[in-house]
Amino acid sequence: MNLHEYQSKQLFTHYGIPVPAGRIAGSDAEAAEAARALGGKIWVVKAQVHAGGRGKAGGVKLAKDIDAVRAAAAGMLGQRLVTPQTGAEGLPVDKVYVETGSQIARELYLSLVLDRERGRVAFIASAAGGMDIEEVAAHTPEKIISVSINPAAGLQDYQCRQLAFGLELSGKQVQEFTRIAQALYLLYLEKDASLLEINPLIVTGDGTLVALDAKINIEDSALYRQQEIAALRDVSQEDPMERQAAEHDLNYVSLDGNIACMVNGAGLAMATMDIIQLHGGSPANFLDVGGGATSERVTVAFKLILSNPKVRAILVNIFGGIVRCDLIAEGIINAVQEIGTDIPVVVRLQGTNAELAGQKLAASGLAITAVQDLTDAARKAVQLAKG
Repeated sequence: MNLHEYQSKQLFTHYGIPVPAGRIAGSDAEAAEAARALGGKIWVVKAQVHAGGRGKAGGVKLAKDIDAVRAAAAGMLGQRLVTPQTGAEGLPVDKVYVETGSQIARELYLSLVLDRERGRVAFIASAAGGMDIEEVAAHTPEKIISVSINPAAGLQDYQCRQLAFGLELSGKQVQEFTRIAQALYLLYLEKDASLLEINPLIVTGDGTLVALDAKINIEDSALYRQQEIAALRDVSQEDPMERQAAEHDLNYVSLDGNIACMVNGAGLAMATMDIIQLHGGSPANFLDVGGGATSERVTVAFKLILSNPKVRAILVNIFGGIVRCDLIAEGIINAVQEIGTDIPVVVRLQGTNAELAGQKLAASGLAITAVQDLTDAARKAVQLAKG
């Protein structure tokens, strides 16, 4: 689950991490009032969407008077912001964050992530922060430093100093950075975060450190014990099909292709997408209905993938270990009859009651192509999608 910048900064403030003063607004009038309440002579108006790259996409505007604040907010609210991380459709801007301007002497990058290879939380930092951090990672990776934290010992002060020196900080800045890093690590652990990022962490004109931006992702599996954070969820920023799938305990990810996939098991789903790609097709989704799929669950999954207007063919690839193939067949038949789709369906069912499943599909009288071999299934799905 992702948090908006303003929500992340509220958490930062709670943990003592310095951020510029700011207020949230849902209209241009509220934005103007926020600027007045904050005071000052320069403000920054930021579109609140769950994506990076806002600055280059026009989602961050500097305003030098109240009228400019109002105009910037009016130009963002009600629009869809398109960044490299949103895709062509963009994300809706329902709120803007009005923040006091900051004097920026330097821009740094700092994040906390899970190092899955080592099974530890890691700090990632770079003295080359700002909007082009992706370019830094791609072309000058030597400018990025990292520290892996032993979970038994926790974040040590010497590791904070190592990061601070790598960021070319000195004097009181090292102590200040240590306090910020320790607070970030505590936040990461206590709130079950999967990602915590500050880009940029700025050095101001007077040499102090301030988190100018904030990004927090919370581990979905831990939301049951993070009820206050779960209440902050903004469903308008989520893919509606992925959200609907989650409500039915389906693992679904939207993709850009036109061949919908319905598979049981993540590994088999990945292999199915790979073989579609191998034979010249493009998968429209990743969908794992799980090992204990029922007829009702398959029906829901089928409706879900058919709600994608890009879909030109459907490939069902189920291995019946725990799940019975005849129940999967019933779900497919029910879904096709209920929806009345004319989109071609290719079905490969292997395992428990696969023969009975084939009989039910054949007796249905529906335009469902049943095959035994996965390669054959993929080729047929690709051919039908093109035809």
